[in-house]
This record gives sequence, C-alpha cells and structure tokens, in this order.
Amino acid sequence: IPALEWPASADKFYSEKRMIEQRLENIETKISYQEDMVEELNKVVYQQQQKLNHLEAVCATLTRHIQSLAEAGPEGRAVNEMPPHY
Repeated sequence: IPALEWPASADKFYSEKRMIEQRLENIETKISYQEDMVEELNKVVYQQQQKLNHLEAVCATLTRHIQSLAEAGPEGRAVNEMPPHY
C-alpha cells in the first residue's frame, strides 16, 4: 500500500491554524494579566481615596482648632497685641 501524503496546502493550513491558536492564546493570557492588574490598581485607588478622606478630615479638624485658638487669643490679650517680653 502506498503511503498517503498530505498535500502541501494541508500542512500550510494546519501550520497557520496552529499559529493563529497560539496568537489567540497569547492575547487571552495578556488580557487575563491586564484584568488582574486593573483589579489591583482599583484596590490601590480605593485605599488611597480612603486615606485622602481621612487626611482631609484631620486637616479640617486642625483648621477649626487653630481658628478657635486664634479667636480666643493668648490668655485674654488681643490677638495682635505684643507679648510682654518685647
């Protein structure tokens, strides 16, 4: 029985098909990594926003405290009055 040979075009077809499959697999892998990275970055952005909100609250509290101290003045003296050692 003579050996059957694949036509050259069939080999080319399967070679191109495998190349396309490999490219598709590479693209899917890259997309998967990008999705993971986006998720991680979203977590970081959320954490940074939480810290920013906290720091803004601290700044607002400190600003109110400083304003209340400035309004009260040092030991009953006027705010712009020179201290006695001058």
